[in-house]
Amino acid sequence: MESVEKLTHNEVERAAKALKDAHLVAFPTETVYGLGADAMNEKAVSRIYSIKGRPTDHPLIVHISSINKLDKWARDIPGYAMNLAEEFWPGPITLILKRQNLAKDFITGGQDTIGLRVPAHPVALTLLSEFEKIGGEGIAAPSANKFGAVSPTTKLAVSEEIGSNLAPKDLILDGGPCKIGIESSIIDCTNSYPKILRPGAVTSNMIEKIIKIKFSTDLSLNTIKTSGQMPNHYSPKAKVVLNILSEPGEGFIAMASITTPEGSIRLSSPKNIEEFAQEIYEALRDGDRKKLATIKVILPEGVGLVDAIRDRMNKSSSKGVRQLELN
Repeated sequence: MESVEKLTHNEVERAAKALKDAHLVAFPTETVYGLGADAMNEKAVSRIYSIKGRPTDHPLIVHISSINKLDKWARDIPGYAMNLAEEFWPGPITLILKRQNLAKDFITGGQDTIGLRVPAHPVALTLLSEFEKIGGEGIAAPSANKFGAVSPTTKLAVSEEIGSNLAPKDLILDGGPCKIGIESSIIDCTNSYPKILRPGAVTSNMIEKIIKIKFSTDLSLNTIKTSGQMPNHYSPKAKVVLNILSEPGEGFIAMASITTPEGSIRLSSPKNIEEFAQEIYEALRDGDRKKLATIKVILPEGVGLVDAIRDRMNKSSSKGVRQLELN
């Protein structure tokens, strides 16, 4: 495995060639770091599943360079899905659509749907562009971590998480810390109305303003498998407990306005909701580096991006740990 820290255009071209030669490339997006493979190469994609320990019936999101590539991978695209793509791509939103023949079972988990996204990070976009220049159609890229673990938002986190599992010709591209810090919103666009399957930085209010169609967040009837739907996910080694003040020796994450309890180990003090999302995963990882047994997290109040933060933290703390809501 080679870590590439000084990214020039030539280095990104080299990474694109590595993908075409069936190697893996971990790269930054605006959300989290992804572990990428040629989405048309079953052998390369199988290595993603092996390294992550991911069940093979869990589909992978395919990253493409622009909306112009959408109909290569998807069919029967609703008008509202096109509106979302035009408004939010490049950006942190994944659209679930009915798949074209290009999308094989080893990408879709055997489903008749495909998840597609155009990332906003300049390194990711350049990598996709260079990959397509040499015949690539898209890059399959889940988060670059073990299945169920905390997603990486820095190159160091990728190296710590899966560096020892990568092969000598695999690459990690260092694009700095991720700007958003939590995974993309996932929207089911296979019916006459959209459904939010995973909240993210593109919020329900933002979507409503664009499509002006009522949509559902009720997942009780959802039959589509997508990333991040397991009840226990985004989990560090430490136990995560929500909305309870920490005891001496425990990790503590809360907004900067909340005082650190005496004897606790402060892991993050974000000043606003955006900083909270950006810092939360790295703070959880820092708790693991410090070998803390327990991390207490006081969730911020509000809606929108807070819904996504709450979703991730509820799942990270679902290992039988007690959760309470502050009154």
